[in-house]
Amino acid sequence: MHLLPPLLAAVLNIFAAFVSLLILLTLIAVVVLYVVDRRQHKDAIRHNFPVVGRFRALFSYLGEFFRQYFFAMDREEMPFNRAERNWVDHASKAEGNTMAFGSTKNLSIPGTALFVNAPFAKLEKEIDEPEPLLIGPYVENPYIPPSYFNISGMSFGAISRPAVLALSRGAKMANCWMNTGEGGLSPYHLEGGADIVFQIGTAKYGCRNEDCTLNEDKLKAITDHAQVKMVEIKLAQGAKPGKGGLLPGGKVTPEIAEIRGIKVGQPSHSPNRHPEISNTGELLDFISRVRAIAKKPVGFKTVIGSAHWIEELCHEINHRGIEHAPDFITIDSADGGTGAAPMPLMDNVGLRISESLPIVDHVLRKHDLRDRIRIIVSGKRITPSAVALALCAGADFTVTARGFLFSLGCIQAMRCNKNTCPTGITTHNEALQAGLDPTEKSHRVAAYCHSVRMEVDMIAHACGVDAARQLSREHVRIVQENGNSISLEELYPQTPS
Repeated sequence: MHLLPPLLAAVLNIFAAFVSLLILLTLIAVVVLYVVDRRQHKDAIRHNFPVVGRFRALFSYLGEFFRQYFFAMDREEMPFNRAERNWVDHASKAEGNTMAFGSTKNLSIPGTALFVNAPFAKLEKEIDEPEPLLIGPYVENPYIPPSYFNISGMSFGAISRPAVLALSRGAKMANCWMNTGEGGLSPYHLEGGADIVFQIGTAKYGCRNEDCTLNEDKLKAITDHAQVKMVEIKLAQGAKPGKGGLLPGGKVTPEIAEIRGIKVGQPSHSPNRHPEISNTGELLDFISRVRAIAKKPVGFKTVIGSAHWIEELCHEINHRGIEHAPDFITIDSADGGTGAAPMPLMDNVGLRISESLPIVDHVLRKHDLRDRIRIIVSGKRITPSAVALALCAGADFTVTARGFLFSLGCIQAMRCNKNTCPTGITTHNEALQAGLDPTEKSHRVAAYCHSVRMEVDMIAHACGVDAARQLSREHVRIVQENGNSISLEELYPQTPS
């Protein structure tokens, strides 16, 4: 008891000394920063307002976080709002996705889709599976996809090993296909046993020569895998039409370098177009060349800028013969996303799916090619209503990348291009990857896919049809500027095929 006051005094003295030292160090740091800021002339704010001006960058950095979690309403955020992300989160956990009290969605915004419910909905016992569609009637190994909702292209390298494994295993469980993205075919794509669509980007990763031209032997080795069902030639993607991809050097590990056929630790730039393809004729030539090697369906992915080029493509196909047509066209939306893209291309180039899909569908029907060429749609199709709308407008299949990223646990941290993804999805930092368990996440991938299909079917039955593929333009109305809606069939009359 007699030792308590001296002990307490000693503790207080130490604490006081620590606080005094901290204050002294803070003052020294402020003086140093003041001198540094005043002497530099690269940043006018820091020069004119030394020390204090540094908080501007900090607040700008933290502002994104505070807006996302505290200030933005459920339907306000971009590119995906909280309501959409929460729906995917609940769907991937196989939790109930019902809501109480009423919708928080503003249904009067121009462009909003309103599905036309039938006076007498279909009974649940009348549910039919969507009619299977064959892709590639003129190849030795055509493909009949089991699912109209699938995983879009995400490259190994852009996303991590455990992310690819989770997607591959989840795709197998959900019985949907998985697109490799332009980064080549990795063992992790194959490990899960899912159907694979192999994408050939402009750099020809995995099947390239040094000059980014096609190496036919490497392509044959890839397409000889039984799991590889189709080949997609990427001409452009929605986030950056007319520009190739960039893989930062920090992501080019020895394994990724070997799979892609590039140098370890060096940034890899993809050309902004295929060296072999500069016009419509050369596109069809390249498709025929790849199809002769793969003996499987071959199509291309692009962003639509106008109807003129699709008209030209159809004329060239009919001139050569219907067997020369691409087996499918994947249309990406101008509001699509990627790990990194220039803002001018991301914001202002290309047409959105709401406009480009009806255009492509119309032109193909006009030239009697609609039954020959399947249409796959990409670009922000992460919810059942977005998928159902695409089917109404003419799509045969839909794919999404970011929807499946959310099912893996993506929190829209916007760090995809910095190798610092906090959820381990787009980073090769093993410490950050440790939180992504491929086994657990694969079940979430499968549950999300099942949930989307189940609720698209629910919309179809509410509209009075037996299956999702029976949805058409008469089943949806689009809100106009005056707040009233008109039928999609009236906006884009459908030419009989």
